[in-house]
Amino acid sequence: MKTDVVIVGGGPAGTASAMFLAREGIKSVIVEQEKFPRYHIGESLTGGGGQVVRQLGLEAEMYKRKYPCKQGVKVYGQSKAGSWFVPVTGRDADWKLFPWDTWQVRRSDFDKMMLDEAVARGSTLIPGKALKPILKKDGSVGGVQIRPMDSEKTMEIEADVLLDCSGQATWLANLGGLTGPKYLGSYDKQIAIFSQVVGTIRDDGATRDQHKANTLILYASKFHWAWFIPLDEDVVSVGIVVPSAYFLEKKESLRDFYIRELHEIHPELKRRIPEIKLVESVHVIPNYSFQVKKFCGKGFICVGDAHRFVDPIFSFGMTMAMWEGQLAAPHIKSYLSGERRDQPNPFADHQLYCEKGIDVLEDLIDCFWEQPLAFALLVYTRYTDFITDMFATRIYDHQPSPALDAFRKLLNREGLREKSYETEDLYSVPIGARFHPERAAIWETNSPVQSTEDWLGPR
Repeated sequence: MKTDVVIVGGGPAGTASAMFLAREGIKSVIVEQEKFPRYHIGESLTGGGGQVVRQLGLEAEMYKRKYPCKQGVKVYGQSKAGSWFVPVTGRDADWKLFPWDTWQVRRSDFDKMMLDEAVARGSTLIPGKALKPILKKDGSVGGVQIRPMDSEKTMEIEADVLLDCSGQATWLANLGGLTGPKYLGSYDKQIAIFSQVVGTIRDDGATRDQHKANTLILYASKFHWAWFIPLDEDVVSVGIVVPSAYFLEKKESLRDFYIRELHEIHPELKRRIPEIKLVESVHVIPNYSFQVKKFCGKGFICVGDAHRFVDPIFSFGMTMAMWEGQLAAPHIKSYLSGERRDQPNPFADHQLYCEKGIDVLEDLIDCFWEQPLAFALLVYTRYTDFITDMFATRIYDHQPSPALDAFRKLLNREGLREKSYETEDLYSVPIGARFHPERAAIWETNSPVQSTEDWLGPR
């Protein structure tokens, strides 16, 4: 079987990539091993995520499905002075801010909608498991070997470009050989415990910062926080993120720990959930950061979480996955036309562009964790518009902004990013709160991290 592009993963990264490629007249095949609809966490779209959905022509469908319309993010700190609100905004052609909205989504429904739409627009879906990339004589990628669902036989899909859209499974990086090694950061010391609840108290929607569908973040202490994301008129996704050591110290069952934390982690969350009524089981996942070196090369690109994940606190993950799918499409088109085929990394410009954008988010998040009071002050009084841009994932143009410069100054990172961009590898060197000097050797080894258990242990 032959196609222009083969995509491993049928989540938002893969389906957005497929739809943007279709706009360029490029055929794609999506390989997905799970049957949709399937459960998935990560239900909130930033303003930038809403923009990508609109650019895909799906705005009317989103309203038709009655996904909750999110007006912004409200962060409740330890005091009123440490609490703040960031509205969802857009920028017009003159770069002037205007009020906008985006959506909260139930991923089982949203992801299936995206997959169905990608197929309707010409992409071919093959249920199955991706096994390994196919390599040509010159070392470039020429497709993928898969095992179709309900079959013991393998098949090969020939393609000029392979997109790894496998999310945090980081399929290519874990196979080793094509990408550089995978660095795991300091957030592997946290876990996220979550479920869905009903009977909550929401705001009345009278103003944008009181809209009943807004994301709420409740900050207890460093790396100890909760999320509150409305999924429909009744159900709210609520997650508790804590250091794993804290969870182990309590010696409680997962459910007992979660229920107790709902009323102890923050008084505002207790007020909003006066009676705890769960509508599904309690889940747990490791909360970690990672970064894959050299995530682009001859005939392949890793998209979204398949190459880098920073921190889920402000819901950037799904937005970044779809954005990168859009950004990759024109580079793939030029590659298919024969441009840069002789270069060691034909997608080097795309790789560096993506790294610079995610670095903006990483510096924003690190400043929030390391300097929470200063961060709140900057949001409120000095750089509100610039910080609003970051929360909306407007992170590629008009950067570095004065707000980003201020964050980097607070983090003692002035000049460090620029130096990393000058390296021949064109990737962002891990710095700051996530960098473990004792783990630096992983960047130099030829043996990639095979799974999160390499650092976390069995779970």
